[in-house]
Amino acid sequence: MKKNDLTKDNIWLKEPEDHDFPAAQDYLELLFPPGEAQKMVEKLKAAPTLIKKSKDILRASKLSLLPETNIHVKENLKKVEKNKKLSPILLVRGQNELIIADGYHRLCSSYYLTEDLEVPCRLI
Repeated sequence: MKKNDLTKDNIWLKEPEDHDFPAAQDYLELLFPPGEAQKMVEKLKAAPTLIKKSKDILRASKLSLLPETNIHVKENLKKVEKNKKLSPILLVRGQNELIIADGYHRLCSSYYLTEDLEVPCRLI
């Protein structure tokens, strides 16, 4: 797919996949008590999907961009090449940073496609 053809509609699914929520909960349970993590996931399930730019999500998360050679980043880039859509990213507002509850590898992949790519996400 050419960079000019990259849009949120041909890269991303409209809604997160079912398996994204348990993955988000597993990660959030490392940062919060299980009950609190579960409540966050319920809020993520109910939250509307919004659009943010990949560069802004990455900056707000204060995480490093994973290398393009990372196996999961490469897998997601191959998916896009094969016209398979990626699942939206699940985000939680932290104290002074954004927590990527699920979708860090997808976010990094989208950044390599173009840092201005619009990314569907759920944000609580």
